[in-house]
Amino acid sequence: MKQKIVIKVQMSCDKCRSKALSLVAAKTGVDSVAIAGADRDQVVVVGDGVDSIELTSALRKKVGPAHLVQVGEDKKEDKKPPAAAAPAVQWCYAPPPPQPAGWVYDPYGYGCQTREDSSSCSIM
Repeated sequence: MKQKIVIKVQMSCDKCRSKALSLVAAKTGVDSVAIAGADRDQVVVVGDGVDSIELTSALRKKVGPAHLVQVGEDKKEDKKPPAAAAPAVQWCYAPPPPQPAGWVYDPYGYGCQTREDSSSCSIM
C-alpha cells in the first residue's frame, strides 16, 4: 500500500529545497517527491514502506526544523485501472526486402556488391 507523507520543513532558499529533495529521494521505497504549500515549505513524499519518523529526523539533521504534518494513504493509487485490463499487444517484424542478385543484405542499410567469381584474389 502506497502512503503519502507531508512534512513541513523550514527551507529559506532554493539550495535548501534541493538538498531536502535529494535527501528524501535517496531513501528506499520513495516513488515521488514534491514541494508543496503556499510558502513552498512542505515536502510531499509518496512511496511504499517509507518510515515517516526516520525521514523527518533526517530532514531535521540535514536541512532544518521539520514537523510531520500528515501520513495517509495515497488517493491516486485507487484511480489507476488494473494492469490486466490493458489489451495485449503483439508485435510482428517484417522480413528484410528482397535484394537484387549480386547484393548482400546489410542490416545498416548499405548494399554491398559481391563478386560472382570468388576464386580470384581482389588484391592482385
